[in-house]
Amino acid sequence: MDAILNPVAQRDDSAEAPATRPTREEAEAAVRTLLAWAGDDPMREGVLDTPKRVAKAYKEIFSGYDQDPAEHLKRTFEDVGGYDDIVLVRGIPFFSHCEHHMLPFVGEAHVAYYPSEGVVGLSKIARVVDIFAKRLQTQENLTAQITDAMDTHLAPRGIAVMLEAEHQCMTMRGVQKRGVSTITTQFTGVFRDDPAEQVRFMSLVRDARR
Repeated sequence: MDAILNPVAQRDDSAEAPATRPTREEAEAAVRTLLAWAGDDPMREGVLDTPKRVAKAYKEIFSGYDQDPAEHLKRTFEDVGGYDDIVLVRGIPFFSHCEHHMLPFVGEAHVAYYPSEGVVGLSKIARVVDIFAKRLQTQENLTAQITDAMDTHLAPRGIAVMLEAEHQCMTMRGVQKRGVSTITTQFTGVFRDDPAEQVRFMSLVRDARR
């Protein structure tokens, strides 16, 4: 079984953001500077509109900074017919960007929890993954943030989160190794206290690949 990560300190992403966000024009000027630094001509026809396109793309790619996971987890449903067993949403696709090189890492998230007083809509779990993924991240921190948001707003009896991803900072640069995946996990509550629950979670996730 893959090694379990210890909980890591949560970042305050709001504190990392500049007090005043640069204007769209300033962002486009920065892209022109990067184009010139890379050795291209920012006034060349093929890249003339690239700064506008990049600014627009970044607004979408990093839209997680403008979203609050609490908005998606605040409504729960208590009428579940007495169901109190594991709820697992597996194979949630996500893409994020490494905060060290600003290159993508792409993979799947598997999120499970034991309800306490109610359940949350299944699509909301996927939205929480997307909110944190659409920020500059490390995979370790992304795993911890998803876990912390679920724990804070749902107060379940236990949470299990597993992320599997391939990092382009290892594929496109540096060691340039394709097909290398990174796995991170974090457990709380009954999942952390009972190794059998961790095995059950892993088995349910792996069954999808058989």
